[in-house]
Amino acid sequence: MTPDRWDAAVFKARVDEVLHPFVAREADLFAAIDPSLAPVAAQVEAAVADGKRLRAAFCYWGWRAAWISSREAAAVVHDDLIDDSALRHGRPTAHIALRGAVRRRPRSVAAARSLAMLVGDLLMGMAGQLFTTSGLPAAYLGRARPLWTVLGRELIAGECLEILRTGAEPDTGASLKVIRYKTAKYTVEQPLLIGGALAGAGGRLREGYSAYGLPLGEAFQLRDDLLGLFGDPGQTGKANADDVCGHRPTALLAETWRVAGDDDRDRLRALLGRRDLDEDGLHAVRDVMRRLKTPGLVEDMITARVEEALDALHGLDVPSHAADALTALANSATVRLS
Repeated sequence: MTPDRWDAAVFKARVDEVLHPFVAREADLFAAIDPSLAPVAAQVEAAVADGKRLRAAFCYWGWRAAWISSREAAAVVHDDLIDDSALRHGRPTAHIALRGAVRRRPRSVAAARSLAMLVGDLLMGMAGQLFTTSGLPAAYLGRARPLWTVLGRELIAGECLEILRTGAEPDTGASLKVIRYKTAKYTVEQPLLIGGALAGAGGRLREGYSAYGLPLGEAFQLRDDLLGLFGDPGQTGKANADDVCGHRPTALLAETWRVAGDDDRDRLRALLGRRDLDEDGLHAVRDVMRRLKTPGLVEDMITARVEEALDALHGLDVPSHAADALTALANSATVRLS
């Protein structure tokens, strides 16, 4: 990747060249404390094995437009635990994989979930270590460090809002607030702002980053909502039934509820939150949504937010190569199959 040419695959490879050996070394040091910790150390490494490195890319271009990132994996482990998701990238999530390490123990399922929570915590600590040992001058790091606190506070607020809204009557406004705090700020806005802070971005540019990042981050999660239920599990690496079985406050479900009549709402009530939901039940939920055309409504929401983000980007005084890269990232985040 040349300084002025964006290549997502090359960027991911460069991030992984740093991330994978660092996490492997830390996992080895952790496992060396006691042999029984080996399964936990394996999940630390597994958490960073895959991923598009979008958050790292937004941080990088936040830096480049104005003139780091195992935390992503940490939040993924915690999110899978909160959502009780069984698969990520087609492999068992940490709290599922770790059941084997405690299968003969009392309350083994709860013990595996506790271990997974600690895997996420361990990765959070590693992210801070990578940040502070990145080699950047202390003054640069000092400008950006407060944003790490903001990122953590807003991400946890979004996760808490999702938990509090799970199982409640669907509401589009509430779902969009969850999306803004759980995903949009964490995935796009704050990485951009951190990168910009490292480079000394001024107030107008920071405002532009938010105007671009928030709607784009919302579009990213709205695409996830659609892929979660209608995508190909072979490509998404996730189970289609997760959001329905968990009765999660997705915008897709909220929009369906908003336009549904009494009969369709009764049908949805009978299916949402059922842990034993079979393929016929999942098909019934999809059928209601297709009949009410709510996937199209969510597609319209995605399109509107991407247009809003790109309009904000085009209004910024940034180098053309940075604008091109951020445009390409907007496409990568929202036009995808996984």
